[in-house]
Parts: sequence; structure tokens; C-alpha cells
Amino acid sequence: MARTADKIESLIADDSAMADALAVVYDRTDGGSDRIEWADVNDALTSGQWGRLIEKDVLESVGDEFRLADPDAVETALDDDVPSTTVSTSTPDGEDADIDSEESSWTTWDKLAAVGAGGLFLGYSQNSVRNVVGSTVEIFIGPVDSVLPFYVVVLVVALLTGLFSTLLQANLMDMDKMSAYQERMKAIQDKRKEARERGDDEALEQIREEQMDAMGDQLGMFKEQFRPMVWTMFVTIPVFLWIYWMVLDGHVATGETQIVAPLIGEATWRAKVLGPMQMWIIWYFLCSMSLTQLIRKSLNIQTTPT
Repeated sequence: MARTADKIESLIADDSAMADALAVVYDRTDGGSDRIEWADVNDALTSGQWGRLIEKDVLESVGDEFRLADPDAVETALDDDVPSTTVSTSTPDGEDADIDSEESSWTTWDKLAAVGAGGLFLGYSQNSVRNVVGSTVEIFIGPVDSVLPFYVVVLVVALLTGLFSTLLQANLMDMDKMSAYQERMKAIQDKRKEARERGDDEALEQIREEQMDAMGDQLGMFKEQFRPMVWTMFVTIPVFLWIYWMVLDGHVATGETQIVAPLIGEATWRAKVLGPMQMWIIWYFLCSMSLTQLIRKSLNIQTTPT
């Protein structure tokens, strides 16, 4: 009866309340030796739970009554079921990943990085902030800029920021947990579809409550995704402001004020080539996106959940 055991495990994994329902049925059938009717358990089980036990062949029909198809499998499943404060979801590798919202909490350093990144955003509108950030970053990048053309310097900093952001995503984002969030939401959607098809209103109501509980997972998923993004912005915004400062305030060398870009041709750094977007912005993003993809492929770094 291995298939029955698998079905029981699946029922409990999808809905932990089914473990209590099984325990009631097991107890009132005296360990599976007696037969049972709906009237015997309707004070403890919902009609949806009763229907799912029959649907999954955990209960088999014997005339007008039912009996447990595999009492030993039920007993084993109930013995193995351990209450948990976290939601466990099977990952693609076959292991269990616990969804614990507390583990997704940001550290003090994460919050300071978020505040710092927000403050650096002021550099796009405040000349004083941009001048301070640009002149500070110039201390580190200036020696490179003095020996390389400006367009190559932009390419180099795009490479470094792309490498930094990729490593941050790989180390700060828990891909197993992200996959667990997605698996749980998919499981809820599948259960809702099945309940609608069989017209089980009680099961639908229970699934709605489960969806409300899962809203916390959505918040946890957002926090997991945004945490490395904050650190990426904390590093890339100063670099981006330095390029802005170099171009806008005329710090680019006289002979390097133009670039010959693919598909665009010759253009000045401040020329508008895509709507209001100037050439320097387009060049930086082209370098950053292409080099970041190359880094991910070459280092075989996964930055999205499977």
C-alpha cells in the first residue's frame, strides 16, 4: 500500500489540518479495525476533509460504510507528523525548505544601507550632494581615468558593479526559500482549482483562509528580493553619480567628449539618443547589462529561484 502512504503524506503536506482529521478517523475506527460513516465523524471533520479522504482512496467504500484502506500507513504518517511553526515546502532537489518569516528579517546593517542608498538618491537633484559624491569617488577612479579613455572607464566600472551585484544576489538571497514561497503559492492555486471543479465550498473557504495566511509569504519573498538590491544600490548609485558628475560638470577630457557607439554612431555624451535618455546613460546600461549576464553565465551563478 505504498501508494496510499504517498497519498497520505501528500494530503498532510498540502494541509496540516488533515493530520488531525486522519487522527480522528483512525481513533474512531479503533486503529482501522472498525468501519465508519460520515455521521460518526461529522462533529470533528468538515465535509471537505471527508471528501478528500475518499477522493485520495485513504477511505475505501464497503457498502454504505467506509474503512481505512491502509491503517498501518495512517499510523506511520501520524507518528511521523511533528507540529512545526514553519511551513515546509518541497524544493526541486527533493529537500524540504522551511519558510520562516523571522529569518527574512533585515539586519541593522541592511537598514543602514537602505537609508544610505535613499540619501544618495538626492544626488540626482541636489548639486551639493552630487559634487560631494562625485569628488569622493574620483579619488578612487581618477587614477584609472587618467590612463584610460572615458568610455573604457565606464565599461570597467560597469563590469565591477555587475560583478558586485551578482555576488550579492548569490550570497544574500536564499534561493531555496524563494522556491519554497513559489511552490506554496502554486500548491494553493492547484488546490483551489480542484476544489472549484468538485464544487467543494467548504474546501474553498479553507483555501481562502490559507491564501490570507500566505500573504505573509509574499512579504517575505519581497524582502528576500529587495535585500541584495539595497546593497547593490548603495554601491552603484555613487558610481552612477560619478559618471553624471563627470559628464554634466565638464570633467571629461576635451578629446573624449564623443563616442562611436554600436547602432548609434558618433554622439556626444550628453546627446539624447533614446527619448530623454542621454548617451552616457545608454552606454553605462548597455555595458552593465551585457557584462552582468556574461558574469552570471561564466561563474554559473543562479540569481532567480527555480
